[in-house]
Amino acid sequence: MATTTIDPDTELSAVNSILGSIGQSPLTTLNFNNPETAFVYNLLVEANKDIQNEGWHFNTEENLKVTPDSTTKYINIPSNYLRYDLHDKRIDKSKDLVRRNGRLYDLVEHTDQFTEDIYLDIVTLYPFEDVPPVFQRYIISKASTRAATQLVSNRELAALLQVQENAARANVMDYECSQGDHNFMGWPEKTAYSPYQPFHVLNRR
Repeated sequence: MATTTIDPDTELSAVNSILGSIGQSPLTTLNFNNPETAFVYNLLVEANKDIQNEGWHFNTEENLKVTPDSTTKYINIPSNYLRYDLHDKRIDKSKDLVRRNGRLYDLVEHTDQFTEDIYLDIVTLYPFEDVPPVFQRYIISKASTRAATQLVSNRELAALLQVQENAARANVMDYECSQGDHNFMGWPEKTAYSPYQPFHVLNRR
């Protein structure tokens, strides 16, 4: 029996999916000298940023320690950080962090120099090819809807693609709930809450 190989999505396959959704021919390479290719690729990049900016389980790290530069005392913000804030503002009211001049700035102390480590919750932007497949499909769907709206101005096509986008988001939400194990209890770092499950009543020993 022949083995079927399933290749993961790449930026090229994603661009071709977007082009296919608006009735355009596929590409063999990403040639950014072609205005249409460059435009569709930018839609893919924008959709990737917009979706990851929401902050999902796969691209969010909580209680991450960052250390000021030993010389300048600055905490520079990497270009792939989408969001960052104190890990628990309910407890630590001594800081209010924002971005200024590419680094953290404290609105309480009115300074961008820090003398101690800070613990942040950080949302990171990852390249398209490094995000989970279910998110890749959602990104492609969102970019396709935008292509139908901005590139070909076809309202009926955009409406049909919007239905696919909504279905893709539903799949993302299902994945997020399964992976994140979220609950409303707000348990501390490195702990988890196991909810009551009725079938345990039948498990008598």
